[in-house]
Amino acid sequence: MEGLSRADRADDAALLAGLAVGDAAAATAFVRRFQRAVVGMAVSITRDPALAEDVSQEVFLRAWRAAGTYDLRRASVLTWLLTISRNAAIDAVRARRVTPVEDEILDRLVQDTLTAVPEQEETALNRIESERALRRLQSLSPPQARAVVLAVFGGCTAAEVADREGIPLGTAKTRIRDGLRRLRDRKEADHA
Repeated sequence: MEGLSRADRADDAALLAGLAVGDAAAATAFVRRFQRAVVGMAVSITRDPALAEDVSQEVFLRAWRAAGTYDLRRASVLTWLLTISRNAAIDAVRARRVTPVEDEILDRLVQDTLTAVPEQEETALNRIESERALRRLQSLSPPQARAVVLAVFGGCTAAEVADREGIPLGTAKTRIRDGLRRLRDRKEADHA
């Protein structure tokens, strides 16, 4: 631990609290600690490293602005930050997308997400959280999991999910809503 600053040794919530009050050392340590995970999430959604870098900058800016609203009881700092990352990446993809995503790309995204194995380079905490998230996702029925993956990771609207899956719009909305609810319930059960 020699050579690490006090901020580098702080826990995640303390770093976020430091970020909220404008502590430069905490902000630097926060970015250093989470940069790899944020960029990884952005690249996995945007499939464009340059866009992912832009998204990552936006994510840390959003985190800084929202740091004071973080609630430890709702999610870990990593989960909170990855949620911001996912939303920012989807926003960026939607802003750039003038035509619907090709079916082949969406199929690959669904397949990759549902059969994903965490990378060896991930930290132990990231790997544990990724494995838990994948297990929760894989516990859904295949049609429900596909709808959630298309909506959450693919950035598809419910109408796009319905069209893509050949199902009524109401069914797509129900699969997405119920799938997300089941994922949240399983997450809360895991934490309890």
